[in-house]
Amino acid sequence: MLKHLVLTRVLAHLRAKDKPFRAIDTHAGLGVYDLEADEAGRTGEWHDGFGRLDLPFAPEVEALLAPYRAAVAAVRARHGATTYPGSPAIIRENLRAGDKGVFVELHPVDAQTLAQRYASDSRTKTLHLDGWTALNALIPPPERRGLVLIDPPYEERGEIDRLGMQLLKAARKWPTGIYLGWYPIKDVSGVDRMATALDAGLERPALRLDLMIERPDDPTRLTGTGLVVVNPPWTLAEEAEMFLPALAERLARSGYGAFRCERLGREA
Repeated sequence: MLKHLVLTRVLAHLRAKDKPFRAIDTHAGLGVYDLEADEAGRTGEWHDGFGRLDLPFAPEVEALLAPYRAAVAAVRARHGATTYPGSPAIIRENLRAGDKGVFVELHPVDAQTLAQRYASDSRTKTLHLDGWTALNALIPPPERRGLVLIDPPYEERGEIDRLGMQLLKAARKWPTGIYLGWYPIKDVSGVDRMATALDAGLERPALRLDLMIERPDDPTRLTGTGLVVVNPPWTLAEEAEMFLPALAERLARSGYGAFRCERLGREA
């Protein structure tokens, strides 16, 4: 949910100018998910996340959530009331006539489902490809404006460090692109190490946005999630300092919720 909220804030920034942009999702998944399907119903995780957003927040926070809520409503109108949009669906809902969305997925069945889902939309393109390979191959895009969302499955050791290294490499190749790198928070020291490397190596401004909903006492358990945003919109830090504490309070488990909004790179 944090990933999708920040994604909608960045998309709103890109839409503020008339010039077209390109949004690249390197690990796209299925695009749309049914909250009543077997997997979602078995874990029930969404009840403690998206399921807690029914009650409104303070007006200033609701204003920031408005594009996110609008994307969810549009996808549900299109696919059904129990669906939840993945990042490709959120991107699609925010594309204008001249904008492009590129969705990359390695899993063959998921890639085929994704391709079928968006085959009729000329603004989008689906690639069956490794996301890390695509990151290097697809930048810089012809539009020269846009974002790259990197959300690997974190099934292999060292992927948080890999995220940091790939962000450094990508920012050198396309210095003006906006990059959103998502990560789970289990072992906080691993995230700290990645952030330190980015802070030392980035020649561009960046933000580290963490949302914790449980005490990070056990490094084997998921206790929060976070995003590194390279070249963030200039308003994003101020916005995050409003919506992060609101989300931390609303989503806290066992009385614990916390957040971090930290500048990295050139403007740290």
